[in-house]
Amino acid sequence: MADRYLRFTHTAPGRFLTCRLGLPEPAALRRRTPEHPAFDGDLLHLTVGSPAVGAKELPAVLASTGLTVAAAAGAPTAVVLDATGVASTSALAGVHALLHPVVRSVATSGRIVVLSAPLSATDHHQAAAQQALEGFVRSLGKEIGGGRTVNLVRLTGAARTAESTLRFLLSPRSAYISGQTVEVADAPVTAPEDWSRPLTGRTAVVTGAARGIGAAVAEVLARDGARVVCLDVPQAQADLVRTADRLGATALPLDITSADAADRIAAAVPDGLGALIHNAGVTRDRRLANMPAERWSSVLDVNLAAVLDTTDALLKAGVMTNGGRIVATASIAGIAGNAGQTNYAASKAGIIGLVRSLAPRAAAEHGVTVNAVAPGFIETKMTAAVPLLIREAGRRMNSLAQAGLPQDVAETTSWLAHPASAPVNGQVVRVCGQSLLGA
Repeated sequence: MADRYLRFTHTAPGRFLTCRLGLPEPAALRRRTPEHPAFDGDLLHLTVGSPAVGAKELPAVLASTGLTVAAAAGAPTAVVLDATGVASTSALAGVHALLHPVVRSVATSGRIVVLSAPLSATDHHQAAAQQALEGFVRSLGKEIGGGRTVNLVRLTGAARTAESTLRFLLSPRSAYISGQTVEVADAPVTAPEDWSRPLTGRTAVVTGAARGIGAAVAEVLARDGARVVCLDVPQAQADLVRTADRLGATALPLDITSADAADRIAAAVPDGLGALIHNAGVTRDRRLANMPAERWSSVLDVNLAAVLDTTDALLKAGVMTNGGRIVATASIAGIAGNAGQTNYAASKAGIIGLVRSLAPRAAAEHGVTVNAVAPGFIETKMTAAVPLLIREAGRRMNSLAQAGLPQDVAETTSWLAHPASAPVNGQVVRVCGQSLLGA
């Protein structure tokens, strides 16, 4: 459903009224299009103190984004502040000194990325200063406006380990991600031969792919070169086949809760599986006092138990190839909770627990990363059915003052499925425009 309020605010009467009444003024976000897959313009590279991590490689990594790296710029498209060397409260003054003069000049829909170092276990002054950067980034994201985003990347190793992450965050693909911290481990990186089609030669299974977010994920993975298997329940077979045919993908009608689900997935990918995208999910909303057991169990079965069972079986069978990626779908509801969704929130919080526990073991034992996306209010047929006032509140209760699109979740999923994203593991990335819920 179209966001009529956003359109109205970009008319002359709309600008007048929103300004006079102090209403939200959402900016039209610049998202990736085939004609404009990346940003152009200047990238302002700033450094506080003496960088602690991989400083020599950082300029080359930043240049790989396609932006023009500069030490000074009048109206930069993006700003990257290397704060890895900040180790004391006094050093935080340098963060203010460098960003204060330029923050107003960042282009509309521009990007600010702050680089930080791991928190020291032995130097509590360094740990305090580096943790302070998270609060700074979250707050700046809430006040900067203009469709701009602000994120933090915590580097454990050299800057090259963060290339896929920086390319993503400094591009139109990350339009609906702000106020987030992404930890990048010191892990080996395999760069793709073609960064524009990084998933070439990989097979990806997307569950719940018949429509909505799942269909968008399948489309972006196919665009990025993957051979895609679109999976959904047999009841959605007509939509599933249409989606698969449109993308040149394979349709696999299958109830993910069935006992033979993992076996049938394995049979559909005889050459191995490079990416397993757990997107399938259901809602059966009702307050707990009015919720029968069937509504509880059906949601937990699809949203959590099936994810656990199929993941375990495919890993055990060796179907996931070394360098594979597992991306599961959590939700803001699993982080902040939501009235009438105790079942759904429990299932999505369970996904977060799965990711945090399995990620280090899957990487060590199978060479597979495990991450999650946590969407906020996304424009889908499901949210279009939400009552008007609740829908408007959902759209506006984030720093970007608008809902996200299925494309936003899909772009984030593709980044996590990227062959060069091996250092990104055990992360839960909120695709929510920096929702005010659970912030």
